[in-house]
Amino acid sequence: MQNQVFVIDSDKQPLTPTSPAQARKLLDSGKAAVFRHYPFTIALKRKVEEAKPAELQLKIDPGSKTTGLAILNGALVIWAAELTHRGQQIKNDLESRRAIRSGRRNRKTRYRKPRFLNRVRPEGWLAPSLNHRVETVMTWVYRLSRYSPIKSVAQELVRFDLQKMQNPEISGVEYQQGELQGYEVREYLLEKWGRQCAYCGAKDTPLEVEHIHPKSKGGSNRISNLSMACHDCNQTKGNSDIRDFLSQKPSVLARILKQAKAPLKDAAAVNSTRWALFNMLKATGMNVSTGSGGRTKFNRCSQDIPKHHWTDAACVGDTPQLSFKTAQPLLIRATGHGNRQMCGTDKFGFPKRHRTNQKVHFGFQTGDMIRADVPKGKKAGIHTGRVLCRKTGSFDISVHGGRVAGINHKYCKPIHKADGYQYSHCGF
Repeated sequence: MQNQVFVIDSDKQPLTPTSPAQARKLLDSGKAAVFRHYPFTIALKRKVEEAKPAELQLKIDPGSKTTGLAILNGALVIWAAELTHRGQQIKNDLESRRAIRSGRRNRKTRYRKPRFLNRVRPEGWLAPSLNHRVETVMTWVYRLSRYSPIKSVAQELVRFDLQKMQNPEISGVEYQQGELQGYEVREYLLEKWGRQCAYCGAKDTPLEVEHIHPKSKGGSNRISNLSMACHDCNQTKGNSDIRDFLSQKPSVLARILKQAKAPLKDAAAVNSTRWALFNMLKATGMNVSTGSGGRTKFNRCSQDIPKHHWTDAACVGDTPQLSFKTAQPLLIRATGHGNRQMCGTDKFGFPKRHRTNQKVHFGFQTGDMIRADVPKGKKAGIHTGRVLCRKTGSFDISVHGGRVAGINHKYCKPIHKADGYQYSHCGF
């Protein structure tokens, strides 16, 4: 099952998405034309008067590395995607630049008067690697809103919320725990311990919540004293002290004691950006609802839905019994638009290459997706992929499994202009 196809009319007004088969019929009959390949959108060759498209809901499961997106028509999941961020790449690039600049200053190759420290960060400032996650998600919210009639958005706002209050009069321990307390704690621990047994490293097996320092010997129920263990390790350890249990494995003992106190880096990134994303979603004017990570897992487990980023997105917030019209989410990976660096440097910060300021050659730009139909020669055939442009007109095409070099520009036809993302599909 593939994602449904977005449809717009001749005035670019979004209509209700249709099935791939129906879209193919419209294209074959000449009643529509391909408007965009990613996400696949067709444009009708007429204006639809008094159109009443379905009111769709976009659900978002923000993540540190990958964000899940799902579009629902009632209880039907009709479109899904997984958006991979490049926050870590941005962080690494900034650290590399800082190291090069620091080394250049320390070598005293030239004198530069110290600058007065008058830079003030605005309220709500986020580090570039974190701000990228928010802006990338918002880019796709705006993009999907242009191609489909999205009227509301649901966001997983609170990742680890240890309460779910239904009764306004509730108090004490019940208020602190709520009916989802077990789901919230378990999901936190699964994330923290990498969804594997802390003692033997077993994966793809039922895991149990285990006390590092036995509760019978004064151990608490604090998160820092809990880990995930398979049934065999949990039974073998019993109520023995962890130092006795792992006396023959000092490296494992040191790792567990260290990891038990370590915070979740990815969870911290999500927690730092969730409210910024929420405020930007509210500014769109759409109806925005929220849900917690425990509620998402509760919905997914109660409906026996496999865990993926896009299925988590479909289960965010108040969710009815879902039906899936797609099993092939669009995989989107943020790559950026290149850089503006005119002078490339080696690892010591010395210049080694210079770039031209011309990016477009013969109507093509590096990163465009093209289709090259070569009629003859050693490279005869049809090649589809990303293009690497040269001012000579001899292009390279990055295809699945390698690169085809030396393709003349006159054989190339554009498919999708470079927009800072790479696309693929995946079936589950």
